[in-house]
Parts: sequence; C-alpha cells; structure tokens
Amino acid sequence: MKLHLGCGKRYIPGYFHIDGFDGPHIDHVCSIDDLSFIEDNSIDLIYSCHVIEHFKRERLPLVLKEWNRVLKKGGKLRLAVPDFEAIVKVYNQYKDLSLVIGPLYGGQNYLYNIHYNTFDYNSLRNYLETAGFNQVNRYDYRETEHSSIDDFSQAFIPHMDKENGILISLNVETIKTN
Repeated sequence: MKLHLGCGKRYIPGYFHIDGFDGPHIDHVCSIDDLSFIEDNSIDLIYSCHVIEHFKRERLPLVLKEWNRVLKKGGKLRLAVPDFEAIVKVYNQYKDLSLVIGPLYGGQNYLYNIHYNTFDYNSLRNYLETAGFNQVNRYDYRETEHSSIDDFSQAFIPHMDKENGILISLNVETIKTN
C-alpha cells in the first residue's frame, strides 16, 4: 500500500489519499500526524509533498516517527519541501522578495497554510535520521510514478520554467531499515 499524505487536490492513481479536508478523491480524512488507524509496518511507500513545513518544529520529530511506525522495513518515505538553499539563490538572482515569501512562509490564505519550518538538505536529513530513517538521498521527480502530477515537487522560479528556472523543491527519499 502507498499513502499520499496531505494530498490536497492532487490525486495519484494507486495511492491511498489522506488529508485534513474532504474531497472526491480523499480516502480518509484526518490529521496526517496521527495514523493510528494504520497498522505498524504495513505501508510500502509514503509520499508527502510540501506538507511537513506546516508542522511546528517541536512536533515534526513525532510526525516523522509516526510515519516510520507505519512503514514496512525497506519501505520508502518520499518527501518534497521548499528548499531554503534554492530559495536564497532565487532571491540573490532576482532581488524580488515576492518570489520567495510563499515558499518561506506559506500562502497564509487559511488557518493551516502557514510554514513553521524551512529546510536545507542537511537539516532535513538530520530530522529524518533522528526519526530512525537511513539512506537519505535526493530524488528526481521525473523518475517517479507521479511525475505527471503537477505538484510542488516540480516548483520552479520562474514558474513552470523547467528548462531554465531554479527548482525550489528539495526532494528526498529515505528508507526504513529497522
């Protein structure tokens, strides 16, 4: 079984979709930090795109441990988050704060659309390793089964300029080894 946590309006065929808001493709409505309805060691893959930055720093380790709990040994956790290093590069290149405010702080257009965290590769790897994950590596969104889904793992500045733009999503995969 594959989970798409915090999927919002995005639907990926073959995944079980969980979100805090209901929708026509949502399989289960709940907060994605509590997966108590899922058995230990039962999930093959978890995908969560631009979601964990919405958790407060002190809560994030518990969320990642909960996701680790439901993954099978050898299961993958695939995450995409705003990439602080790339965001700084965008700002330094364009000197336009409006291009980076959303990725840094969230849209803030409803209660839960606020970013409490920002990550670079080392900080995200540290969170994951602390939660019991190993083998943290970047992944290429073009090589996933959801590459045709336009989500934030493919966020570029300028918008949708995949040829010349700067990818502002840090995309990592990790394996549960215990």
